[in-house]
Amino acid sequence: MEWRVPLADLDYGDEEIKAVTDVLRSKWLTMGEITQNFEEEFAKMCGSKHAVAVSNATQALHLACLALGIGPGDEVIVPSLSFVATSNAVLYCSAKVKFVDIIDPKELTIDPNAIARAINENTKAIIIMHYAGFPCRMDDILAVAEEHHLPVIEDAAHAAGSFLDGKGLGTFGEIGCFSFFSNKNLSVGEGGMVVCERDDIAEKVRLLRSHGMTSLTYDRHQGHAFSYDVVETGYNYRIDEIRSSLGLVQLEKLAANNKRRGEITQTYWDAFQEHGIGLPFSHLKQAQFSYHIFPIMLSSEVNRLEFMSALRDAGIQSSIHYRPIHTFTNYQAEYRKTWLPITDYAASREVTLPLFPTMTPDQQAYVIENVIRLVTGK
Repeated sequence: MEWRVPLADLDYGDEEIKAVTDVLRSKWLTMGEITQNFEEEFAKMCGSKHAVAVSNATQALHLACLALGIGPGDEVIVPSLSFVATSNAVLYCSAKVKFVDIIDPKELTIDPNAIARAINENTKAIIIMHYAGFPCRMDDILAVAEEHHLPVIEDAAHAAGSFLDGKGLGTFGEIGCFSFFSNKNLSVGEGGMVVCERDDIAEKVRLLRSHGMTSLTYDRHQGHAFSYDVVETGYNYRIDEIRSSLGLVQLEKLAANNKRRGEITQTYWDAFQEHGIGLPFSHLKQAQFSYHIFPIMLSSEVNRLEFMSALRDAGIQSSIHYRPIHTFTNYQAEYRKTWLPITDYAASREVTLPLFPTMTPDQQAYVIENVIRLVTGK
């Protein structure tokens, strides 16, 4: 469908084309020097000692769980209001998920008090998700984690370039996991990054990323090794040079594009605040966040399906972030009785509106006009 205003759009230009062309001309396509540069620059951006590039954020989360020794008999606390990869990574390790509620419809992030109540003798770790790139309540979460000696994994898929009090999201916990999917603020199509401070975790992630091999193809190409050993059952979670080259160019644009996203977000908040539309996170002071998506909360008087259908008819793409994970068919056998009233309510009223850095004032005005018309009937 040809959208008058799409939900998201890429900021790609001649720089990305040149980067990819340069890789093709080099005739070295698999993980090599460009990937190493991408990892180094990303680590500098978010303030982490280590950054390890992988093919997507799902793999990043899986590797994070493996690096922390999560396995059978363990339980990991996870928000249900997230993309399903957040919890699937736990299941890949044959561990169990413990879903907990969010704070409220104004702050769609995991509730630290709910985390504390969910901890038991089997709890191995806590995974949080910085919804839309807005920070979870890190002080409270880390206090709970420290009290119970539990590591925190940050699902920072929405949060590339987000900072809290000058510290990069993804660097507060033991491990941070980022996404570079096509609709993300830093987009390479499919890609992800693991960040951490500990040398042993970084070494473990690098090892598992490439079949548990002690040297890489690029090492042998450079003459640094002739053979390799396989010391663990690893995976093929490598990224390639083409996507890493795109990542380097996108990284240079990230801060400016996030700033523009913040301006668009503020314009939405200003336009909608007096029209009975719930505006999550609008109570937070403008800061260096990624503003990855723009969620609104419809009142109970508005039929969400009819609302979204009317936007579609006007050529405006919208979405839902997210259907709670515990309600999916694949999770129902185990989690049918899960009761998360705030998550369930918020998820039933949320609609995501278009937001991307190249969005024009005319496009945004058109979205605002139609949303207000549909909500108020005027």
